[in-house]
Amino acid sequence: MDAPERPTIADGADRAKTGPQSYFALSSHASAMYAHIFLMVLAWVILLPVGVMFSISRSRFTLLLQFLFLVANGVGLLVGTIYDSQTPNLYPNNSHHKAGWVFTWIACAWVLGGIANSYTKRNAKPRSKRPPLTSAAMAHYQPFRDVRSHKYSWSRDSGQGTEPNTASLVGSPRSMSQQSETLHFPEMRAPFRRVEFQAEAEKEDEDGSAEDEKRGFLHNTRVDKFLQYQVPKYAIGRTWLLLQAIFHAIERTLLVLGFVGLTTGMVTYGGVFRGSAVFNGLAHFIKGGIFVGYGLLTLGRWMGCFADFGWAWNVKPTREMVGRRKAALPSAEAVESFVIFLYGISNVGLEHLAAWGSAWTAQDLEHISITIMFFGGGLLGMLIESNAVRKLLNTNILSMQRDNAHEHDSEWNQPKTYKFPMNPLPGLIILLLGIMMSSHHQASKVSTMIHSQWGSLFVGFALARAITYIILYVAPPTSYLPSRPPSELVSSFCLISGGILFMASNKDTVAALEQYHLDAMFIFTVTMGLTALLMAWTAVVIALKGWAYRKENRSLFFNIRHELPQANEPHTP
Repeated sequence: MDAPERPTIADGADRAKTGPQSYFALSSHASAMYAHIFLMVLAWVILLPVGVMFSISRSRFTLLLQFLFLVANGVGLLVGTIYDSQTPNLYPNNSHHKAGWVFTWIACAWVLGGIANSYTKRNAKPRSKRPPLTSAAMAHYQPFRDVRSHKYSWSRDSGQGTEPNTASLVGSPRSMSQQSETLHFPEMRAPFRRVEFQAEAEKEDEDGSAEDEKRGFLHNTRVDKFLQYQVPKYAIGRTWLLLQAIFHAIERTLLVLGFVGLTTGMVTYGGVFRGSAVFNGLAHFIKGGIFVGYGLLTLGRWMGCFADFGWAWNVKPTREMVGRRKAALPSAEAVESFVIFLYGISNVGLEHLAAWGSAWTAQDLEHISITIMFFGGGLLGMLIESNAVRKLLNTNILSMQRDNAHEHDSEWNQPKTYKFPMNPLPGLIILLLGIMMSSHHQASKVSTMIHSQWGSLFVGFALARAITYIILYVAPPTSYLPSRPPSELVSSFCLISGGILFMASNKDTVAALEQYHLDAMFIFTVTMGLTALLMAWTAVVIALKGWAYRKENRSLFFNIRHELPQANEPHTP
């Protein structure tokens, strides 16, 4: 007896033709859609992140990357428009078409702001002032040149009239006393000032040439000369400051907009979230997307992106090093707790939105309980991170310090663990969420398994974060440099992959997987590969940011021969 044939994806495509058709199941002009997807991924995933990092680093290659991004995005829009004109509208009134055009115009505004910045910064850059080479200046330094010419006479003749402080050498005692008011130790380096002035001149020339190079392909063109003359005239006043604030806000949200554009494109391409199903889809995409962003921020912390905030598992830099604003920022754990608190307090009334007007179910009450847990756990996490609350909690023992403390009593010093935040509440909340979702009842076996997968990954994040705190409790950070605990790489991987699976666990996506005879392991393996690739690309982008900053600020790193001692090199006193 022959074994039954295994269902294939093609069988699912045939069945999909009986329901609402999607662009995924449409075979005509598929090559144009593939080209559109490729160009948009190239523009928003490859070119845009590098362009943003170069813009933040004020790299000379910023305009080139912005131009390439606009070209790729523009060609992608053109291909998509041609595809729409040749195919039926299978998803009327979808959000991807509108959002795509809005995000494109915002990106164009960002590019225009980058061009304006490149010209205003070039014209507003201060130049160091060199002292004019006049006869008075030459006479000012003449006595010290005479000192150098007589340095051998001081040890070979009688010394009469040749000592450095005698009047025969530098003039009358009156003139010497007048000069001594202004010629102190720094002026003794006058013979070497010519070398310094020459170095400053060379540096200014290099800076000027670097600023010219930052204009890239516009260098020495008519457009370059026009912008060089016109832009600085309008880049003044409060209006320009407001435009600068808008530019920086756009620059730091463009990647989020790109994520929204890509996800809405996937929804439109797959034909999901129609009608009332949009609420379930939005809930999974928004919440899952937050965890993806959380994972990327955790990876950024590991790489040292927030070391100046003290968020890179390092000693927080002082106010003198980073300024008042950065020194006043709360800890990363406080921010995590605030986000958890905000999620809980804002979602209490939204969990019943998909079934608004109908009776409450046990599943609705379960979701409400989760939001209350987020609300309470986030609030407790913020209280733990508060220095004022910590002082109040120490009131009982501190009340005994005045009568029992001695001058050199080290027992009253703050513990080393006070210097570094170790707050288990964010990890605990995610751990409990993962356990709940792993055992959450679902309508199908595929849906139950996917929920169990991302729930287990969230548990893995919590365990990895616990290992991080154990490591740092045993050996607290002692350096401003990122300590990079290896467990945080596992934490970021679990958050990113768990967030993607969270997004894919919505009802419509699960139904599509079942329709095409795909099981939970398929989406799990695809997600693991995508997560590893995304983390690797993120590391490359952050490394390119560091390379661009070093290239544009060579003087800051010119005298640094050995930034960090290697692990296999002995430390010499």
